[in-house]
Amino acid sequence: MISNRWIEQRQSSWSRLDALTRQVEGQGLRSLTGAELREFGLLYRQIAADLSAVRADRAASTLEAHLNGLLSRAHNRIYSGRKTGFVAVARFMWQEYPRIFRRMFRYVLMSVAVFAVGLALGALLTLARPEFMHLFLGPQMLSTIEHHKMWTQSIVSVKPQASSAIMTNNIGVSFMAFAGGITGGIFTLYLMFFNGLEIGVIATACSQAHMLRDLLNFVAAHSALELPSIFIAGGAGFRIAAGLLFPGVLKRKDSLVVAARDAVRLLAGVVPLLVVAGLLEAFLSPSGAPFGVKLAVGGLLFTGLCVWLVQGGRADSNQNPA
Repeated sequence: MISNRWIEQRQSSWSRLDALTRQVEGQGLRSLTGAELREFGLLYRQIAADLSAVRADRAASTLEAHLNGLLSRAHNRIYSGRKTGFVAVARFMWQEYPRIFRRMFRYVLMSVAVFAVGLALGALLTLARPEFMHLFLGPQMLSTIEHHKMWTQSIVSVKPQASSAIMTNNIGVSFMAFAGGITGGIFTLYLMFFNGLEIGVIATACSQAHMLRDLLNFVAAHSALELPSIFIAGGAGFRIAAGLLFPGVLKRKDSLVVAARDAVRLLAGVVPLLVVAGLLEAFLSPSGAPFGVKLAVGGLLFTGLCVWLVQGGRADSNQNPA
């Protein structure tokens, strides 16, 4: 059990490592003297041991996140060498990001749960009260569905412009879900719930009009990346909310800083996924390609995503805390 006295005793070492890391981040390793370099390495090893002790106490999750973030920053500077920007980004995405995702998975799972509740409620309300569906979707979309036409066909004639608009919209929704955490998670909660509700209503309306296959034909390819990206962004928003509402042993301001840093790193992996999803949604999804091809593309992408997030970075996770 981690005591407040132990935290007070170790706080000065954590603050010193943070100060040295900030100096290196701003001025480079060469700005440190020989003694400071030795101190930097020693503090890194000592605080790695502190993190191991903190991880044994399940009640110290906030402190664990703080130390983990501090060590990650120090590690990146100690082992950065002369890596190029591209190599650093590639390493982050391939090795560090999956570990960040696994550490934040409970927040992503919360996002999925809220979305699922909205989805189920949308389907039930559409089945029980058709007037809700009419009010929610509006006459134009309902008319399109009733005439067995997909409202997405307009994308086909303007693919490049549509791709840009889709990417911008999806990235915008993701950033709103992320930023909504500062409201204590209320706006993030609303976005996840509303998106689930909307999809539940549309899917049920299409099913009633015998157009469910048409809907699946459109979403099969791109939703394999688009939906997980929205869930991850929602998880980032909930991480900020947790830091704001439940600071634990940290001051609320410090807790929010730690949470925001975690959330930004979690959100970082969403942008490339949404770029790929936007290209698929504009070019492949509304095309006349066979349904089996779209389903296979979506299946392969989702499988690859799961393998990356579950297995990525495990080889050196014991040596390099994320």
